[in-house]
Amino acid sequence: MSLQPLKSRFDSREQLIAYVASLNPKSADSIVSATIGGEESAQTALANINPQQYAHTRNYLDGDVSRLSPYIRHGIISLNDVRNHALSISDDPKQTEKFIQELAWRDYWQRRYRQNPHDIWHDIEDYKTGFTADDYADTLATDITTGQTGVAVIDHFIHELCTTGYLHNHARMYIAAYIVHWRRIKWQAGAKWFLRHLLDGDPASNNLSWQWVASTFANKPYFYNLENVRKYASSGLNVAAQDNVPLAYSYDELDGMLFPNREDNHG
Repeated sequence: MSLQPLKSRFDSREQLIAYVASLNPKSADSIVSATIGGEESAQTALANINPQQYAHTRNYLDGDVSRLSPYIRHGIISLNDVRNHALSISDDPKQTEKFIQELAWRDYWQRRYRQNPHDIWHDIEDYKTGFTADDYADTLATDITTGQTGVAVIDHFIHELCTTGYLHNHARMYIAAYIVHWRRIKWQAGAKWFLRHLLDGDPASNNLSWQWVASTFANKPYFYNLENVRKYASSGLNVAAQDNVPLAYSYDELDGMLFPNREDNHG
């Protein structure tokens, strides 16, 4: 039986969606992301970047980020294309510095992956959390994958991930830290889960970022509290303390709760 070539031209987005669904009729996932692929959409997104605004607002969940990552991930536009365009629309190269730095980080992840492919799924270093790798669970709990953790901001981000295929980088860090440090689950489990859902997911940027949060590719673990989420929150995000109890502590309190075995938490 010969394989049939995949159809690549459609009269409408609806026809494309129906065709993709027909390729896997057993899939129960009927959610379709609003992100539109293709070179035309990529060029539109590229034309709309604002590097100066990005530098000032990128940490905010409703900040002026480029949303170019799915197009870069799938080779529709290159990092070089993005950098050159950013420089071309700025009167002062300093205005684009932060934006280009983030492109450089993505390039670094890719180079690190090519030079050390083994690092992608294995701990580069030991955890700096006071725990060993054996202290972490191998699989995600069902309440995480279904977005029913009872932590309002985490459940909000999980819903966004599973319905849009995209998350702001800060939200990715929040989920990753929650999974690794609050729930004590290996970063590999979370990284695999992200790759199943993210339209821009690639092992280099995804996995090495998870390792940075976990502290197996950093000198300390990344964690946060509810006050930090409130600072960067977008409208509509439920940041009430009673709905986010595990996050509603000071940094000192969380440090002692999450990492009781670390040497600097004794004495």
